[in-house]
Amino acid sequence: MPQLTTYEKALALNLDPEIYGTFAEIGAGQEVANWFFRASASAGTVAKTISAYDMTMSDAIYGDARRYVSRQRLSSMLDHEFGLLTERLAPERGDRSTFFAFCNTVRARGYQDDGECHGWLGIRLQLRPGGEPNDILIHIRLLDDENSEQMEALGILGVNMIHAAFHQRDSLDGFTAALVEHLPGRRVEVDMLKFFGPDFSFIDNRLCSLQLVQSGLTDAAMFLPDGEVVQPAEVLYRRNLLLLRGSFDPVTKLHLDMLDRSRELFVGGDHGGLDEVIDLCEITMHNLLRGGGEIDHLDFLDRVDALEALGKHVLISDCPEFYRIIGVLSRYTAEPVGVILSIGLLNELFKPKWSQHLEGGLLESFGRLFKNQVRLYVYPWKNRRSGELVTARNFKAPEEYRHLYQYFLDGGLIMDVPCGNEALLKFTSRDIERMKQAGDAQWKEFVPAG
Repeated sequence: MPQLTTYEKALALNLDPEIYGTFAEIGAGQEVANWFFRASASAGTVAKTISAYDMTMSDAIYGDARRYVSRQRLSSMLDHEFGLLTERLAPERGDRSTFFAFCNTVRARGYQDDGECHGWLGIRLQLRPGGEPNDILIHIRLLDDENSEQMEALGILGVNMIHAAFHQRDSLDGFTAALVEHLPGRRVEVDMLKFFGPDFSFIDNRLCSLQLVQSGLTDAAMFLPDGEVVQPAEVLYRRNLLLLRGSFDPVTKLHLDMLDRSRELFVGGDHGGLDEVIDLCEITMHNLLRGGGEIDHLDFLDRVDALEALGKHVLISDCPEFYRIIGVLSRYTAEPVGVILSIGLLNELFKPKWSQHLEGGLLESFGRLFKNQVRLYVYPWKNRRSGELVTARNFKAPEEYRHLYQYFLDGGLIMDVPCGNEALLKFTSRDIERMKQAGDAQWKEFVPAG
């Protein structure tokens, strides 16, 4: 089935006798509503449009706001506009209309402005006349350089979102793909998608985040320990971070010891003493796809549930290269970041495959990795054959990079993490999973009770 153009989507909504609503847009013009006016029969859909650019006017309508481009401001816009719409029009046409309010608050490129361009978009809608309302929220990053291009992209994305909300909400992969139709070349990044309401109670929003990453709409998505999906900047902005990458299949006592021992070094003085640190456990798409081409959603949720039960923040990313995930985190914080890794992953850092697409090769990858306040915390490994304990200090880097590695050690960019309990090194996560599958109760000794 061929894709509808943006014009055709707006026209189809205008011609639907049930769909009727309000548009409220702050920042980047009224580009979404404009599509519905360009198409014929806009009176069939548009009850009202509004754009309260002045902060005093915006506060008078939607209440005071600490930040104008925020989820909180979007929620207050949806509350006000949908409430006003149904209060005034439900008596007249509530028995035949599915009402909606589409709102956005956006920071687009301004005059002599090079700051982050992003925005929150949301739609509150009924799925049937007189039904309880439901919300769909997204957060976006505008990646075009020019204001006019960002405005165009926002208008197309908004029409896509409204059309998908009414016509593609039953398919998560279809919905996410529809969001960026007619926006080739990744002009927009969508790094958060959430569904709320009685008609969406069956949706686990963590799977929405997984779909965004899997579809290439964002590099990374994040969940809180209570399972809530958040836009990463809401939590990570100007925070000290300790990142542990792994498959977490299953989560083991070894993972916790790696975090605990690394945190002692991270907080205890090598950065001059730190306040609160966020533990961030990251699962890459590479780890989820291991062993096959399909992702097992139940397996994914099991891993996330285990980490959240232990009070950890969870990141899902499509950044197998270490420097790429550091680049993502650097959007949100310039504070110290510690990256915990095993000897095996330390060895991976020196393999050409992870930097072959960079002009500067391996040296460029390390330059990007250590660009800000980043340090690697290397946890030891025990050689099963020789019994030797391999640490960051006695690790043998490839001969051509031996002096480079020594420079990292001497400069404190790579830290040697002591093992809290060498018995934990006896089995890998894969060994423990095999024990579990074989019915060997010994596996329980290596996983946390939680």
